Amino acid sequence: MRKIILVFSIGLFFMVSPESLQAQEKTGNTADALLKETIYNANKVKVLNFSLKQFDSLFFEFFDKKANPNVVLSKEEFYKYTIQIAIFSDRLAALYPDQKEIAAANKKKWFAESYEDYLLSKPTQKK
Repeated sequence: MRKIILVFSIGLFFMVSPESLQAQEKTGNTADALLKETIYNANKVKVLNFSLKQFDSLFFEFFDKKANPNVVLSKEEFYKYTIQIAIFSDRLAALYPDQKEIAAANKKKWFAESYEDYLLSKPTQKK
């Protein structure tokens, strides 16, 4: 059962939206990069000790909030979710050494997420 949940979670990492593809192509904003690094350092130990259940809860909470047109996350909230998801990729790589490349790609994808692209994807922000 646990392996099925893990496979499902890894599969969710590959759900790539056009916004995230564009985010990967853009050069990172220096202020955003600093914020991401700060969040990474503050959450690394905690997230590396997450159970799969805790991670799934975080992951689905993020996607629920991201999809909700009535909720607009702050920049710090948005990056806290994306960076924590990225950090969990390190845990998956440690638990499943044969998946290191996939975990590294996932970590890179989640670090590349852009708050500006997120705002543009919100219907309340489009004009």
